[in-house]
Amino acid sequence: MLSADAAGYSRLMGADEDGTIAAIGAARSLFRETIAGRHGRVVDTAGDSVLAVFDSVVEALLSAIEIQDELGRRSVAVPEDRRMFFRVGVNAGEVVEESDGSIYGDGVNIAARLQALAEPGGICVADVVVAQSRKKVPVRFEPLGEQRLKNIAEPVHAYRVIPAEPSRAAAEMGLPLPAKPSIAILPFVNMSGDSEQEYFSDGIAEDLITALSRIRWLFVVARNSTFTYKSKAVDMKQVGRELGVRYVVEGSVRKGGNRVRISAQLIDAATGNHVWAERYDRELADVFAVQDEITERIAATIEPELARAELERARRKAPESLDAWDLYQRGLWHVWQFNAPDNAIARELFERAAALDPGFSPFFAGIALSRLFDHSLGYRPPSERSIDAALAAARHAIALDDKDPSAHAVLGRIHTVRGDYAEAIAEIRRALQLNPSLALGHFALGMALVLSGRPAEAIPELESAERLSPHDPYLWNFAMWRAWGHLSLDDLPAAVEAARQSVRQPRAPFPSWLTLATALGHEGRLEEGRAALGKALELEPQIWSPQFFNDAWPNCDPGFFARFYDGLRRIDPAIGDARPVIAARPSRRGGGNDS
Repeated sequence: MLSADAAGYSRLMGADEDGTIAAIGAARSLFRETIAGRHGRVVDTAGDSVLAVFDSVVEALLSAIEIQDELGRRSVAVPEDRRMFFRVGVNAGEVVEESDGSIYGDGVNIAARLQALAEPGGICVADVVVAQSRKKVPVRFEPLGEQRLKNIAEPVHAYRVIPAEPSRAAAEMGLPLPAKPSIAILPFVNMSGDSEQEYFSDGIAEDLITALSRIRWLFVVARNSTFTYKSKAVDMKQVGRELGVRYVVEGSVRKGGNRVRISAQLIDAATGNHVWAERYDRELADVFAVQDEITERIAATIEPELARAELERARRKAPESLDAWDLYQRGLWHVWQFNAPDNAIARELFERAAALDPGFSPFFAGIALSRLFDHSLGYRPPSERSIDAALAAARHAIALDDKDPSAHAVLGRIHTVRGDYAEAIAEIRRALQLNPSLALGHFALGMALVLSGRPAEAIPELESAERLSPHDPYLWNFAMWRAWGHLSLDDLPAAVEAARQSVRQPRAPFPSWLTLATALGHEGRLEEGRAALGKALELEPQIWSPQFFNDAWPNCDPGFFARFYDGLRRIDPAIGDARPVIAARPSRRGGGNDS
């Protein structure tokens, strides 16, 4: 366990209460984040103290070293009489844990007494810690002799921790993590027993490095560094520390006859836990075609898995410790809830991230996406001109980074809503040139093709989006627009099935239910259609307001919505009252709904 206490806390409070409270808050955030990263748990933060427990003594000591090192770096910019230093004690032993999570026992008491023996900014440990950490942690232990500690029956041999030289510590404790998510792809292991197959397994890893390097928000370690681990048994936590990455990909290739089996795993290097794993079996008719296909499949799957892992990591962090990337990740979680309050929170988080780091394109692409939803889902009044704000944010994102595929895809979707299909398709194709595995790019292209009267071309793009990201929070929209493609082609059974897939997705909003209702209406299944229509009205009571359509979807193609209303009017003829309003509105090139 680890016990820490701020030195001179009362003096600091007397001199500057507000500044000291802020400093304590920042220090607590550092303790929480570092301890969690080392698989520990903060038990108590009463006053100016911190108490934490760990599964490993080594992890507890490494946490203490990292925390003291970071606090020391931060103190350089603070006047000497305002600097806050912590004393830290580390011990190992049995503890008793109560149902509320609190702990007590001699082990805890000894850690607290050792903390009191430490110098400000220093660490004091018991002999049991030395025994378990020697040669595992880059420090020296200076004996302090036997110490008789208050309320502890037996004396304790205490030691002062002396950090190693910075260069050695950096080498042994690991490189610092980059500001954005980081990953290393290790050489895939050739398990075929045939050295001539080495080129194939190496090719998979090399191509995967290239493919993942296209993801602009991801830091990918170069081949020359990762291939130093070739043919070595490695510990993923150690690889993460040595390369300064949060995630590691490892895999294997086994060839037999004309078949090959490729396994890949995505691992959280901090914990050693698997984030994702998959196995691929293929015929080897064309070696290079198989290599290209597998690389694309793995890269396409890893991107959303990484995004999901990063989102969950950001959600677990304390609010006061969020950096720009964490704010962006939390914003993504809120935007994917598909409701007005969450979308407003998402926009605020994206804007805060952009204020902290105004040079990072994805933050402005996030602002554009939330503004697009404000417009197309009717979250904000038309007076706010959300679509104009979305367009400006997307263009700014591209100005910051013209090679950001997500920014081009968002801009394409905005052009689609505005009815500018030629511009939309050009932007989206640019996004897919930059990242052929971008699921949202294939979706955006499919939607633009449906609305521009090319449904037969659209359906394969929408199917690609679903295949590339089968657990995407936007899956309801992939299926919904596939339903519209089938409906445009008069394939009613396929349209109904796709619409049903759409409404089965979590948080499917009212357009999914409207699509199902109109598809059922066209097929003559009126009772089921009325039930779907009722669900749509429950989610959005103002569906039939002409002003709603004028505000949310300007320049819509009258022919597109004519088919939409034809299906709904079979369910409820009164709906026809709204149809002339939609059909009479002029269109540049038939704008669309980007629900």
